[in-house]
Amino acid sequence: MVQVREEYSFNADGSVNFEQWIGRLESYVGLDRHDQIRSACDVSWQVEQQAIAAKNIWSPGVSSYRTGLEMAEILAQLHLDSEAIIVSVLYRPVRESRLTLDAVREDFGDSIATLLEGVLRMAAINETDTSHTRVLGQSQDQVENVRKMLLAMVDDVRVALIKLAERTCAIRAVKTATEEKRRRVAREVFDIYAPLAHRLGIGQLKWELEDLSFRYLQPDNYKRIASLIDERRVDRERYITEVTDELRRQFNRAGIDAEINGRAKSIYSIWRKMQRKHLDFNQIYDIRAVRVLVPDVRDCYAALGIVHNLWRVIPHEFDDYIANPKENGYQSLHTAVIGPENKVFEIQIRTFAMDDDAELGVCAHWRYKEGINDPEYRDGFDGKIEWLRQVLAWHDEMGMVGGLAEQLRTDAGVDDRIYVFTPEGHVVDLMAGATPLDFAYYVHTEVGNHCSGARVNDKLVPLNYRLKTGDRVEVLSSDLNEPSREWLKPHLGYVNTPRARAKLVQWFKSGSREENLEFGRQWLNTEFSRLAMPDIAYEEIARRLGCKNVDGLFISVGTGAIEVDEVIEITNQVLPLISHDDLFSERADESLTDTSPVIVNIEILARDRAGLLLDVTTILARESIYVLSIATRSDRREGTAVMQLEIEVSSFNSLARALDHLNDLESVIDAHRQDTQA
Repeated sequence: MVQVREEYSFNADGSVNFEQWIGRLESYVGLDRHDQIRSACDVSWQVEQQAIAAKNIWSPGVSSYRTGLEMAEILAQLHLDSEAIIVSVLYRPVRESRLTLDAVREDFGDSIATLLEGVLRMAAINETDTSHTRVLGQSQDQVENVRKMLLAMVDDVRVALIKLAERTCAIRAVKTATEEKRRRVAREVFDIYAPLAHRLGIGQLKWELEDLSFRYLQPDNYKRIASLIDERRVDRERYITEVTDELRRQFNRAGIDAEINGRAKSIYSIWRKMQRKHLDFNQIYDIRAVRVLVPDVRDCYAALGIVHNLWRVIPHEFDDYIANPKENGYQSLHTAVIGPENKVFEIQIRTFAMDDDAELGVCAHWRYKEGINDPEYRDGFDGKIEWLRQVLAWHDEMGMVGGLAEQLRTDAGVDDRIYVFTPEGHVVDLMAGATPLDFAYYVHTEVGNHCSGARVNDKLVPLNYRLKTGDRVEVLSSDLNEPSREWLKPHLGYVNTPRARAKLVQWFKSGSREENLEFGRQWLNTEFSRLAMPDIAYEEIARRLGCKNVDGLFISVGTGAIEVDEVIEITNQVLPLISHDDLFSERADESLTDTSPVIVNIEILARDRAGLLLDVTTILARESIYVLSIATRSDRREGTAVMQLEIEVSSFNSLARALDHLNDLESVIDAHRQDTQA
């Protein structure tokens, strides 16, 4: 992790000992412009002293001057240049209106002022509520600020890196702040900046930002995992030392020049893996981990062979990210083995260059921007910047629609992509799970809006067909065809990319207010009726979702700007389920949430047929829902059957998805939750 833990030496007046401080920075990266860096430190120190004298402190207890020094050290560890260091020192005084941008331009030049202005634009994110991503669609000013921020990032990636350093300092500093402020900063960092660090491949910052956000958003889970790790710290360190010593001996015999060290897995990564794979702590194989760095790719595979000959390999726990890099460019060999004392641990093997890229991401390619025309560096740098350009293009197209957090976090933890072909043979890169309708909207908004069907590999397929790598996709369109509101329903699976959904929302927003209002009202009433949820507090739900009134809530649902799942989640907080169902408790963001299963009763009315029961249980199994009991009554005269099931689900949303799929089943007339008050 990039962290600053040592105190600097300060002079008697409280200013930093510049020679010692600049020496520490230069232990990470060579710097020029020492005089300008010193001048920036002097200016920052002077304006803070003036503010203290005038009792005009932006945030009591927090020194903007020292924050600038800390930002500078983070950026030095990321190998940024002198201009970025100067901007980091001056950023807080300008941000807090103690120093003007014009003064910076006059004293430090246009390039410094322009870079600083770009970072200031990113402050728009701090003023944006990221708890519900649609907030970005509520104000043209907000959207314009975010667009300018993205434009600045594309023009100079240092803008994003400086802002990442500033937010890292911010979340470190909230340790003693109020709980409300800790959660607000943590939510912003988790939603925006940790995914941004991931997208740019900067593992050093990503891990720290995730862990600190997790600490404040889920304190109980954080402490639980931290305590489990601490209990094993001494034993783990002893064990890692023994393993690395043995590896070093084996590599020396084979003539492999390797650097070997132990690595601690981040607390959030441990918790997330436990949740995602439903594992206990002792089933996480990479709590103990060793990293092996070697000069070239050939040595990576030679080292892997030695490891696999030395210890027993755990099946299905080997990943070759060198042959198949992750989406953000990450390359490494990962394997898990059963080592000494019958203990499991993970080994990562990669080259020194791959390690630089994993830790520093886009920063590892910074010298390309300084004039080194090396294709290896150019390709890595341009690949990451291309993603920023895609975000910018997406945001420009959407205008008032969509949210930055959703786009940043899309696929942040998933590396699967699919590559399909147009009829002309061009390759299109899409998220895994994309459909022909997603493809149509990727091609052009009008192609999606008038889509009437699709052929995949010359065969007609439904619009919710899941595309696979290698598919050749042809969109069928008609000027008479218009988007269907059924496309908005997530369980039907017509659109699975944020871009396609945003364009649908844009279409329906341009329609009749009354039509959107009525559709939203009917949609919610039908959904709540199926879930047997009485006396819905629409006013409170509307308030929590940022709508002006209940009509605004219905309109937002009718256009798709607010998903029904969001309304159900908020309702889950406002209106606890009755009887044994009250175990559904308030939940935070899904990616940071632990769920507990509860029991509910559902009833299905259907036309009786052979195989009906099998189809019902298959759907529930596919949704990972446990069936505890089933009672079936058939009416031979009417040709109908009534099924009453007791099932175990994790949330309102899980129940709603199951009912959606059951209602779509052939011959099912109605499927709903039974009212426990009946």
